[in-house]
Amino acid sequence: YAHVIRICHVTHVPNMAASVFQRVRTGSKIGAQYDQEGNIIQVETREDEEQSIKLAEILELLLAAGYFRARIKGLSPFDKVVGGMTWCITTCNFDIDVDLLFQENSTIGQKIALTEKIVSVLPRMKCPHRLEPHQIQGLDFIHIFPVIQWLVKRAIETREEMGDYVRAYSISQFQKTHTFPEDEEFEQRKQKAVRTVVEVSEVYAPQRRYKRQADAGELLDEESRVHSTLLEYGRRYGFSKHSKQDKAEEKKLLMAQGAQSVPPGMAEVSEEEDLQAAEELRIKALMTGMAAMANEEGRLTASTVGQIVGLQSEEIKQIAIEYAEKAERSAEDRPERYGPVQQHRRMVASFNKQIQQRTKELEEMQTKQREVRAACEEAKSKLTEATELGEQLEGELSALADVEAQADSGLLEKLRALVAMNENLKQQEQEFRTHCREEMTRLQKSIEDLKIEFGDEADDQKERSRLIDQQYNTDREKLQKIRLLMARRNREIAILQRKIDEVPSRAELTQYQKRFIELYSQVSATHKETKQFFTLYNTLDDKKVYLEKEVNLLNSIHDNFQQAMASSGAKEQFLRQMEQIVEGIKQNRIKMEKKKQENKMRRDQLNDDYLELLDKQRLYFKTVKDFKEECRKNEMLLSKLRAKGAS
Repeated sequence: YAHVIRICHVTHVPNMAASVFQRVRTGSKIGAQYDQEGNIIQVETREDEEQSIKLAEILELLLAAGYFRARIKGLSPFDKVVGGMTWCITTCNFDIDVDLLFQENSTIGQKIALTEKIVSVLPRMKCPHRLEPHQIQGLDFIHIFPVIQWLVKRAIETREEMGDYVRAYSISQFQKTHTFPEDEEFEQRKQKAVRTVVEVSEVYAPQRRYKRQADAGELLDEESRVHSTLLEYGRRYGFSKHSKQDKAEEKKLLMAQGAQSVPPGMAEVSEEEDLQAAEELRIKALMTGMAAMANEEGRLTASTVGQIVGLQSEEIKQIAIEYAEKAERSAEDRPERYGPVQQHRRMVASFNKQIQQRTKELEEMQTKQREVRAACEEAKSKLTEATELGEQLEGELSALADVEAQADSGLLEKLRALVAMNENLKQQEQEFRTHCREEMTRLQKSIEDLKIEFGDEADDQKERSRLIDQQYNTDREKLQKIRLLMARRNREIAILQRKIDEVPSRAELTQYQKRFIELYSQVSATHKETKQFFTLYNTLDDKKVYLEKEVNLLNSIHDNFQQAMASSGAKEQFLRQMEQIVEGIKQNRIKMEKKKQENKMRRDQLNDDYLELLDKQRLYFKTVKDFKEECRKNEMLLSKLRAKGAS
């Protein structure tokens, strides 16, 4: 019976442990903490108006970019900002090997991991602004704002770039399953139009009419081969563009050399007529080497050639007659002052002079070109150096601006004042040196004048020199003291600056305190849960041991029961053994109840001690509060006394 009671008592513990584990779970958020008076403990925070303004601007940027979850009032600023950053990075469609899994109301460990991933991704995206994880966790919106601004801009640009692609893809997907009436009409007319185009192409396909003979010789230039191929298919090629350009250049050259050296009759002949006549002669020459396809072995006769070029042969004759008449008319109208040989020599000499003059001008222009090119290269190198220097200065200015933005304004003003004072002292030292040099020069000049004027008064001169040296030494010692004072001030400035940098600001201390409180609460909850798991394990292990003992005892009784009932002596011995077992169980029960009573008394004693400590803590908090109130009253009274004393 006692053994059964022990087992029932042990089986009640897991239910209690399970109920405890239902209250505290791993990863759950720690509730609000209360002091001894029942008030919620408020962590000291600083409401910064500039931070609030930057937060509002960040939310406006995210809304403008399309992240509308920033409107939800129930989300914390951390969830809004970090969610917006994650959304922008995902929208930018940048290939990164990082899993940016964002979920709202995360634990502090998940927040730290997510912020570290975001900070590691930004340099890969070539973000010009640097950001640290503690700035995101501490909600430093002043430094977060440039990063958000860059991410929103990048997301909008990516969306614009992908807009046309997505639109074209959607149109193609639509056209796979849907059609417009215009498309159906086009499909109906498509087959007929294709058939018509094929028939027209077959009817008007090119047909070869002539073939060039094998013994006609190979054409050397490409233009002649093109002419010959077109003539084989019955097409007459137009005027050559190269011939037109060559003729035009020749005409300009002749006009530049002087109109006297060119016969007037030749200048009046039309350029197009000359080109046409030359083209007809070329066609005629090409056709002499061809034969008709009907009779490939025969050669072209004169009548065949006349038929080919007969369309424009009359025009060629007419042009030749007009050219001859105009040449005779111009020869009759011009007075012959010189013979043909002299005229040719004059023209050759004139051309040679012009060639020499043009060659000299060309050399001068090339020299000027080289000089200008060298000056241009030098200017380009200077421009490159100036550009690099400007970029370096801009980088230094931006870095200095970032440092100034991150530094404390009061400390920055103090440092500026100290630097200004240092520069002022340096300027005063320089002015004092200049003044001393001028004074020394003036005094030396006065000494020389006095030596010249009063050469006999040596004693007075020595006295004056001694006084001047004494004043010089005094001024020099004063300058040395000023230098030592300036060096001491510089050392003090450096020491103060290092001390200021070592002392954390109130915002950093508040953030550290908040993080330590959260970490301590999480560690405490985890420790408590671990202790409960250990207690549950020990309880179940004890239960297992007692159950094994009970099973062994029952098996032993069952095995020996038949033998014990066989005889009266064995039966009496079996009953005595059972009584001894029951007596042992009762004694064990009494020991366990005694131990339980002792543990209960110990628990009550510890509870009383805990209550006394709580009373002392309440008294301590109350005393501290009263002391602060009295200190505040004391400061008010002292300020009133100082005001009365000043009045």
